[in-house]
Amino acid sequence: MTTTPASTSSFGSPRITRPEAPLVDVMGGALRVELPVHEHGFIALVDAMPRLVPEGQTADFAIVQAARVSYGEGTRKVNEDRGLVRYLMRHRHSTPFEMVEFKFHIAMPIFVARQWIRHRTANVNEYSARYSIVPDRFYRPNVEEIRRQSRTNRQGGEGPVDAGTAERFLALLDRAEAGYRDYSALTEEGLARELARAALPVSLYTEWYWKCDLHNIFHFLSLRMDPHAQKEIRDYADAMFELIRPIVPVACEAFVDYRLDGMHLTRLEVEALRSCAPLASENQRELAEWTEKRRRLGLEESRLPARSQPG
Repeated sequence: MTTTPASTSSFGSPRITRPEAPLVDVMGGALRVELPVHEHGFIALVDAMPRLVPEGQTADFAIVQAARVSYGEGTRKVNEDRGLVRYLMRHRHSTPFEMVEFKFHIAMPIFVARQWIRHRTANVNEYSARYSIVPDRFYRPNVEEIRRQSRTNRQGGEGPVDAGTAERFLALLDRAEAGYRDYSALTEEGLARELARAALPVSLYTEWYWKCDLHNIFHFLSLRMDPHAQKEIRDYADAMFELIRPIVPVACEAFVDYRLDGMHLTRLEVEALRSCAPLASENQRELAEWTEKRRRLGLEESRLPARSQPG
């Protein structure tokens, strides 16, 4: 790199460092990269930081750069950048991942937005129904996507409902959507938009810009790409991951290996594995979670060694 002085000021002459190699745009020069989600929704990547990286590198470069400042000479033990990024993810060193940011433009049903906004680590600016008329766009699931209430998960659904229930639900959505005509007419008659919006259903679409650093995006994705997450928000999470993966491929690989497809074991679970004994808990949910973990590990009950008996 070459450094040249710029114009003088009360702070002295700033030093400008120019790259030795050409810089490339991590978004390939695109203004936005958009993926459709459901009938009316979308998620679009509109900006990234860093936007420019040395030729031949990805935005993973910024993670490594920040980590080497923190660790100094210690990072010389890491032979390659990929190994360092994976080490950081594996050992939960989160700060370097905060050096990468993404900004998205998203259109989603209001009920999805209300789940999404619980992640309070992003900068958000939402479409305002006080200033503007809300567009006539509603989320409407396919019949096969209409789920019955789960018997084991109070906040989730599983499996299809019967045909009659599905038809009645679609009829309910018809009635909710029909109210949009009255909303539109009343605002044309002078009713304040800030009051008229109170009659709109949560199946209506909203939009926002959402900017977040990579560490907190991974936290969002770890929860919302999980099979237990509601399908509608999981669809957006899957699309978000597809948008960022080409830009930070090493970090995304580490995220999948160590978090998304990884597994956390509690102290009780570690003890159960060591002793080949049942989990030392009477909590039914905890026992069910342990059963699922054993299944994922290929350690069904019949394959676990019997607990040793005292001699």
